[in-house]
Amino acid sequence: MKKKIIRYLIISHLTFILSIGGMAVAFYYYHTAQMAQIKNANILLISKDEMKLRLIDYKGQELFTADIACGKNYGNKEKQGDLKTPEGTFKIIDIQDASKWKHDFGDGKGEIEGAYGNHFIRLETPGHKGIGIHGTHDPLSIGTRATEGCIRIKNSELEQLVSLIQVPTTVIITPSVKDIKPSK
Repeated sequence: MKKKIIRYLIISHLTFILSIGGMAVAFYYYHTAQMAQIKNANILLISKDEMKLRLIDYKGQELFTADIACGKNYGNKEKQGDLKTPEGTFKIIDIQDASKWKHDFGDGKGEIEGAYGNHFIRLETPGHKGIGIHGTHDPLSIGTRATEGCIRIKNSELEQLVSLIQVPTTVIITPSVKDIKPSK
């Protein structure tokens, strides 16, 4: 009789411990899955100093990196046509199909088909229109100051990036030392 009681107590305790442990494991997996579904849990960090774009998750892990081209002129964007890339915190408001888009860069070559790659990741940049992250017809421009204000990456990297982001991902664009005007 004593053996049956001891066996019953051991089994009931083990069952209790395993059920608590099982609930903890289930909660961990549920919580991890829920965190992965949070919109805007990732941040795009773009450094005009390093000429890099990084996608970082909510844990601080780098998920994706790409070299960039940015505005031809140094400084923070002030007005349309100043050839500067805006600095600050923005958000993605649309991911558009740009595969049929053309652009005339004013270099005498006329309209260039595929100038933006397959996608245009439109940013909400208060006070400025038409700023985004896109591909390029000129891969050799990556790593240089070559754009009219947008962020340019290689077309193959643009495809990867688009598969990893969604509206309204936060985008932070930081200046280089040359972009910062000295205080007077």
